[in-house]
Amino acid sequence: MKIALIGYGKMGRAVEAIIEEHNAVATNDTIEIVLRIDLENKEQFTPESLTGVDIAVEFTGPESAVDNIKKCLDAHVAVVVGTTGWYDRLEEVKQYVADKDGAMLYTPNFSVGVNILFDLNEKLAAIMQEREGYQVTISESHHTEKLDAPSGTAISMAQQIMAYNPQYTGWIKGKAVNDNEIGIVSFRESGVPGTHVINYISHEDEITVIHKAHNRRGFATGA
Repeated sequence: MKIALIGYGKMGRAVEAIIEEHNAVATNDTIEIVLRIDLENKEQFTPESLTGVDIAVEFTGPESAVDNIKKCLDAHVAVVVGTTGWYDRLEEVKQYVADKDGAMLYTPNFSVGVNILFDLNEKLAAIMQEREGYQVTISESHHTEKLDAPSGTAISMAQQIMAYNPQYTGWIKGKAVNDNEIGIVSFRESGVPGTHVINYISHEDEITVIHKAHNRRGFATGA
């Protein structure tokens, strides 16, 4: 399999490291990285450079993700998208995928642990709709280089809660003002790979579910 890394920053390099580990023990089905695109060589990101590529892995930024996805689809290359912050254009991109008869996999978070958190979040939200007196808050912490806030993961968790608990009809950045809102509080700190916390708070007690990434390996492995 031939891979293109669109975005060769910390996440792109983490994906590269996982691929190298895979190739070191694989007897067949090795993975070859044939293209690495970053800011320094973005002019090399052309249809010609994608010739022969099976899958592109996109980890850049919200301002460039949609254009990058479309370039891959134009070249008939399936794309795995780890960038968040562009979901306001999701329907546009889905239509583009359909028009090009292409393939795209996107998720707000590739971490196995976070996807377990998603399952727990849905189950807890369904339980809590029958419990009065609790207000939910989501908080997320990431490194200072992360441009979008709230994180795509936090927004997805809020949307899950709204789907499973009709008490909540929307989310708001910061602390909730009304009982039907989910507040999402964001923090940006140096060296934090990613932490997400769901809090249900009442006058009597508090229920907390937390996922804390120790490094970027979990995200890269999932991708």
